[in-house]
Amino acid sequence: MTPSTSSGTRLPEPAVLVLEDGTRHVGRAYGALGTTLGEVVFATGMSGYQETLTDPSYAGQIVLQTAPHIGNTGMNDEDTESRRIWVAGYIVRDPSRVVSNWRANASLDEILVQDGIVGISGIDTRAITRHIRSAGSMRGGVFSGEAARLDDEEQLRIVREAPQMAGQNLSAQVSVASPEVTPAVGDRIGNLAVLDLGVKQATVDNLAARGFEVHVLPQDVSIDGIRAIDPVAVFYSNGPGDPAASGDHVDLLRSVLDDGLPFFGICFGNQLLGRALGLGTYKLPFGHRGINQPVLDKSTGRVEITAHNHGFAVDAPLDGSFDSPNGYGKVEVSHVGLNDNVVEGLRALDIPAFSVQYHPEAAAGPHDANYLFDRFRDVVVAHLAQKDAK
Repeated sequence: MTPSTSSGTRLPEPAVLVLEDGTRHVGRAYGALGTTLGEVVFATGMSGYQETLTDPSYAGQIVLQTAPHIGNTGMNDEDTESRRIWVAGYIVRDPSRVVSNWRANASLDEILVQDGIVGISGIDTRAITRHIRSAGSMRGGVFSGEAARLDDEEQLRIVREAPQMAGQNLSAQVSVASPEVTPAVGDRIGNLAVLDLGVKQATVDNLAARGFEVHVLPQDVSIDGIRAIDPVAVFYSNGPGDPAASGDHVDLLRSVLDDGLPFFGICFGNQLLGRALGLGTYKLPFGHRGINQPVLDKSTGRVEITAHNHGFAVDAPLDGSFDSPNGYGKVEVSHVGLNDNVVEGLRALDIPAFSVQYHPEAAAGPHDANYLFDRFRDVVVAHLAQKDAK
């Protein structure tokens, strides 16, 4: 029987969040009803929930918003970063009952239901965040409606049988199935091969605005497929999953570097450049997710406020340069996270390749790192001029 008040108004369906360590939080259903499983992580942005939800990097993760009020501005057609919502589940404290924005054409709850995203509201998100910061990110499940009435032990068993994020390759879930081309804006530099590991629309727009004809390619493209478009450079996007489980993408990148093509990678692309250079990667205790992460650009001494979404990082010495174990010359860590000294950028000194562990397109978020697209353009233009001079 559907719960109701004496006046006949429906009450929210029950929901429960269960973590793999046995922690339970009882609340109300938000979005679609059912069961969802994933790695429970928290995002610290005060705004930009639409961009977060439609960022493919969040595939496989149940996202907790630390901001207490979510949904105030509804959902619109302009701010989506991809073709759908990708989070495995959604945790909020107080969903807005009213949508108040002139661009909104739907409520957040409506779109969550439309995309089949199971969520939970009305729980202490601050307490869960503090727990994850102490115990680390872990598997969890949201059970709502009839699933919320399952036996506690059964719910915990289901959560503990879910796959760990470590070891997962999720690129095929989020990548395009066939190439997509965005024309260059202004003076055209040439074709840019973008490996879609979960690329955001704002990234494509920023690259096109720098004069690149952007060819977004499926994640399983071969080196011959990249060569076929005669690219002036290659770009690896953000994306979900464990970089240690993406050996094919690392091998492809080594072929790109061997061809001498300029390379720029962001987020997951930074981790894959690290592995292509011969460095290791490791899982962070609870990761960096939010639009307020301070990063030092070592070349300028400037501190940037940046947007992050990563649970893995590159293992490399922070000071000085070092030899690439795979024979690509000298390498240095170009950017460092100031909260915990995590590697946030790499720069190869003998080949035209660099990367950062964050989002220079920053939608929604700060624009401190947007200059990196200009830096990439300059690297490619200089490389082309050098080729012409030979």
